[in-house]
Amino acid sequence: MKEISLNCFLILFSNTTYTQNNTDFSMTFNHIALSVKNLEQSANFYKNTLNLKEITNKTKKDSRRWLSLGDGKELHLISDFEGAIVVTKAVHMALTTSNFDSFIDKLKSMHIKYADWEGNQNIISIRADGIRQVFFQDPDGYWIEVNSVGQTN
Repeated sequence: MKEISLNCFLILFSNTTYTQNNTDFSMTFNHIALSVKNLEQSANFYKNTLNLKEITNKTKKDSRRWLSLGDGKELHLISDFEGAIVVTKAVHMALTTSNFDSFIDKLKSMHIKYADWEGNQNIISIRADGIRQVFFQDPDGYWIEVNSVGQTN
């Protein structure tokens, strides 16, 4: 009888262990958060340069601003951390625009310097797949990559 009870316990335990180790789930992108020095300046940059719409900051903290990246994705700007903001071009946010030429015109009209990956000013890169892209920085030095939708002709 003890042997049957032990076997039943082991069977139950093994099923519980299997359930606890089950990794059948998926992930989707939710938001990116950036530490910024001047919340108002950074929020205005993203709203005016990238046409992002401000959305409700659900934390209700005055040191945060939330902007929509579309499709339920968000950009959170946070100004309540102290210390230097250190970034490299390898850490960047990439966006795609349906009207790349119009976006480049906007950067020019706002006197925002853009470059290719190598850093050549006012140069638009064309990737091997034909996608056009530029890189530029926000007021805190974060790198932003903007790509065209399709191949160039």
